[in-house]
Amino acid sequence: MPAEVPVLDLSVSSVELTQQLCDIASVSGDEARIADAIEASLEGLEHLTIVRDGDTVVASTSLGRAQRVIIAGHIDTVPINGNVPTRLEERDGEAVLWGRGTVDMKGGVAVQLKLAAELTDPIVDITWMWYDNEEVASDLNGLGRLARNRPDLFVGDFAILGEPSNAGVEGGCNGTLRVHVSAHGKRSHAARSWVGVNAIHAISPVLATLASYTPREVEVDGLVYREGVNAVGITGGVAGNVIPDLVTVEVNYRFAPSRTGAEALAHLEELFSGFEVVQTDVAEGARPGLDAPIAQDFLAAVGGTPAPKYGWTDVARFSALGVPAVNYGPGDPLLAHADDERVPLAHIQDCERGLRAWLTGPDGR
Repeated sequence: MPAEVPVLDLSVSSVELTQQLCDIASVSGDEARIADAIEASLEGLEHLTIVRDGDTVVASTSLGRAQRVIIAGHIDTVPINGNVPTRLEERDGEAVLWGRGTVDMKGGVAVQLKLAAELTDPIVDITWMWYDNEEVASDLNGLGRLARNRPDLFVGDFAILGEPSNAGVEGGCNGTLRVHVSAHGKRSHAARSWVGVNAIHAISPVLATLASYTPREVEVDGLVYREGVNAVGITGGVAGNVIPDLVTVEVNYRFAPSRTGAEALAHLEELFSGFEVVQTDVAEGARPGLDAPIAQDFLAAVGGTPAPKYGWTDVARFSALGVPAVNYGPGDPLLAHADDERVPLAHIQDCERGLRAWLTGPDGR
């Protein structure tokens, strides 16, 4: 028999709804139950048209507004480690909700679901997207799959991704590039090392370059992004009595959104000139997207000073489709994936208040 679909009550507070969502286990690849629950909770709402793509749920208004906004959040989490079910706590005099997914990013999803149900007459048309498989390989990402299957759903003037941003606005995101930098040598017996060429010794200039590297700080559309070039892995060696003939350093480059992936690769090739450099992964960054009038209206409504997003997020997928996008969600990104993951209740409430104020306009309709 199929598992019973969990019940979500969209009439409760966004904090209580966050608890309901977090207490439904949805580790990447196992999102069917929470997707079923989301879809079931929205059925019968006449102002929304529901589309299901795998374990991604889309709900759209069709009110004939002059502009359309896409608001998205992923419903999967990293593996649970004794941090479900959720519980309310006091930490340093602050009320928090503790548990897997509270930060990344079911607090944001709860805010979105509550507003999707309640806002029947927003000032813009809205496409709400709740998608699967964000925390795993890019080719499994539900938002990417949806863009391939239903590109029509990505037509919009502005997008908001509910990634944790301390309840503030973070514009765009850095790009990320990974390469393998290798040095080659010649094997020999360690007792006669002069016959061989030690690849581990040969890679030392690469490590010295990384250790002394000064990352750029780059202003892009008024926000300052900090880059980083770091070794994240190293492999080499054959046996305890063999001079190694190959060593490879894995390097991750977080590059400002003013650079393309091709330009980022060229920079690393120049930085490690004389060594074999092979690209293994790349994801383009996204410019802040804050110069459009609709983005300025959003900023005015939610308040605060926008900041850059240093990590890569799915805002880049919207940017690549020509839709300016920002990150706006409850929770401290530094606590994402942590065993003591927790979100201040005030963050959830502030994000709901900010989004509601913007989407209903000055008259609060």
